[in-house]
Amino acid sequence: MAEQLSPEDTATLRALLAGSDPVSNALLAQIPHTQVVGRCGCGCVTVDLEVDRTAAAPAPPHDNPAVDAWYDAPYSAGVMVCTEGGYLSLLEIYSVSDEPITAWPDPRFIER
Repeated sequence: MAEQLSPEDTATLRALLAGSDPVSNALLAQIPHTQVVGRCGCGCVTVDLEVDRTAAAPAPPHDNPAVDAWYDAPYSAGVMVCTEGGYLSLLEIYSVSDEPITAWPDPRFIER
């Protein structure tokens, strides 16, 4: 069942997509039209996303993941935004430890 993005999901997406390039701008514009449609089975905060394609335009052609970044605090973890057909499809976090990350770190600690 689809649900709204959490404030933490939204803040993380906005921080990762900050920039003035056309891809970032298009993906940022999709956030208000995006819902969570799935979650990772390991217990981490990774979410599968679906955009209402009637309400938002696709991003121009780009690499996938659209964004790949890193957190150094409070623990070492990677974070990325993936797309399908120019639309947000995944906000993923992965850890170098065996423990799943169960809360989004503060977006101020994202390093690109």
